[in-house]
Amino acid sequence: PLILSTAADAKPSVSKTSFGKTAEGREVELFTLKNTVGSEARIATYGGTVVSLKVPDKSGKLGDIVLGYDSLADYEKHTAFFGALIGRYGNRIANARFSLGGKEYKLAANNGLNHLHGGPMGYHRSVWNADSSADAGGANLILSYLSRDDEEGYPGNLNIKVVYTLTEKNELKIVYSATTDK
Repeated sequence: PLILSTAADAKPSVSKTSFGKTAEGREVELFTLKNTVGSEARIATYGGTVVSLKVPDKSGKLGDIVLGYDSLADYEKHTAFFGALIGRYGNRIANARFSLGGKEYKLAANNGLNHLHGGPMGYHRSVWNADSSADAGGANLILSYLSRDDEEGYPGNLNIKVVYTLTEKNELKIVYSATTDK
């Protein structure tokens, strides 16, 4: 990977600012992860959305490679899932229903008769809890969310954790984990 010049004492860092309030009045934070070689990722707690990722091109010039919007209001207004976490299911579930363990579950239909990416109020429209850190491995943002039993029609409480790491090799790593009680 192309490495930009860096100060000898530079360290990965994480900072946060307000990204605004949702239409319902929930505060949304915007975290900026920076590595020591000049790259940065900006991630909102609204939907765990990667709002911006600036990395060097072959000449070393930083450019934003993320397709998205400039404001929280735009993310709320549009139906695209640009840069966001989705869930509980990625893709379509035909006729917005499925069977599990002999029981049928009816989901919200948000794609004609089908259920798409976890429903109309899926994780892309949720405000996630955040924690952050920076160490030799990179700048880290840890988002967590409790998807309650029957949210969007799905069974079980689902505890979700998503860890974003901007490495010194200009990689944005995203690791998902979840546990459920059903």
